[in-house]
Amino acid sequence: MSLEEKYNKVAARHDELRDTLAGGALDAATYARLSKEYADLTPLAEAIAELKRIRQEQADAKAMLDDPDMKAMAEDELADIERRLPGLERMVQLALLPKDEADEKNAILEVRAGTGGDEAALFAAELFEMYRRYAVLKGWRFESMEVSETGIGGFKEAIASITGRNVFARLKFESGVHRVQRVPVTEAGGRIHTSAATVAVLPEAEEVDVHIDEKDLRIDVFRSSGPGGQSVNTTDSAVRITHLPTGLVVSQQDEKSQHKNKAKAMKVLRARLYEMQRAAKDAERAANRKSQVGSGDRSERIRTYNFPQGRVTDHRINLTLYKIDKVMIGEALDEIIDALVAEDQAERLAELQ
Repeated sequence: MSLEEKYNKVAARHDELRDTLAGGALDAATYARLSKEYADLTPLAEAIAELKRIRQEQADAKAMLDDPDMKAMAEDELADIERRLPGLERMVQLALLPKDEADEKNAILEVRAGTGGDEAALFAAELFEMYRRYAVLKGWRFESMEVSETGIGGFKEAIASITGRNVFARLKFESGVHRVQRVPVTEAGGRIHTSAATVAVLPEAEEVDVHIDEKDLRIDVFRSSGPGGQSVNTTDSAVRITHLPTGLVVSQQDEKSQHKNKAKAMKVLRARLYEMQRAAKDAERAANRKSQVGSGDRSERIRTYNFPQGRVTDHRINLTLYKIDKVMIGEALDEIIDALVAEDQAERLAELQ
């Protein structure tokens, strides 16, 4: 289907919805559903109508170029139209792109140390802090849910809930392997080591997104423990939930209340199950292509942080920034994320043509 055919289809559906809603005789549920579709479609339908109007003005102005008395005015009008038209066309095309239903959701962030021992754990802790600072800059709420420390300031694993506007839309391309190259503080010989940490960003799922049957869960309670296995409290408040159909296991022990730990564990479990469902759908939808900005697979190396050279390189779009300090405190992370979003949009626009 050509772009023009898609434009016409949207306009026709918008008119059809308007007439159906005006006609009445709809039950409350149908009226609410169609009203929402109409409201969602209205900005796009209006933009398409504006695009068609400007294209008609462009055709009219071109026709006036043959008239000596009107030529100067027509040329001025054409210059103005051709300055505005590309932006409007791009806006309409972007609005036509299929929406990721998870974009407006909050997110669960999971950071884990990969290869590299203590240095990988230290880097995982720094990445976790980078995302915390970035969340603060965006005005989001960042809540640590589970942190497994190594005892020297590193994290074996850290999980956080991030709440705010368009959290998942901004962070979804962060999933994958993040590699660090630097001289570890424990390295006496001054040699550069390469370590890695994995990041997973999952859309936070509501109960309506994922149904979890209680009989599919095994819930174990145990005593919380800190670094080195020391007991943190004397009650069995820590919770481990196993989802039997998938084998997914989630543990929470940060809270002193068993009830709160269970609620947090269920939030993480729901997000992981929702992501599994999304991944299955995405694999089906993207069977014929591999996105340049990455599949979000946690085993895919996406970025290198080279401290000696002060650079951060995102391998999916060949973007290098020589401002590692600003990236690590979250300030320059938007430059990378904006480039990834733009690349994703460009690729999807190319498929739309």
